Amino acid sequence: MSIDPNRLIEKMAQQLRQELSDELLAEAVMIGIHTGGVWVAEQLHQQLNLTNPLGLLDINFYRDDFSQGGLHPQVRPSTLPVDLENKTIILVDDVLQSGRTIRAALNEIFDYGRPDRVILAILVERSGRELPIQADVIGEVVELQDDEQIKLTGPEPLELKVVKK
Repeated sequence: MSIDPNRLIEKMAQQLRQELSDELLAEAVMIGIHTGGVWVAEQLHQQLNLTNPLGLLDINFYRDDFSQGGLHPQVRPSTLPVDLENKTIILVDDVLQSGRTIRAALNEIFDYGRPDRVILAILVERSGRELPIQADVIGEVVELQDDEQIKLTGPEPLELKVVKK
């Protein structure tokens, strides 16, 4: 099964326009989570004509499974180009499953400042939640079997596929 990510990103842009007033959208800071979230955020940022630079977040040191055996993440620096204090943040990721990536991202964001509001924008939401985290903006909800996962590849072209584990 293949899903068109560009169509989902357009849908997400529309939802964000409905969620935020023009004034709030103009002042919002968009942050993409490495790697797939950055690819989605780059397209959303462009479609929404946001004026603040795009932030890039690498949450690897904030993961709760960082010290577990066998985990050797490729760590990239986070780039948050503006002060986050009292800002509306649009946090973007590709897939929401357990909620652990989002928890780690929120921890890192709050180390940089206390935003006024965080809006979670997810390309695809799937079953398997372990933490009580839900998205405000969702491109698509996908029901998968236990032996399936959804994978975003890119950045050019962006492709979203359901594959067997």
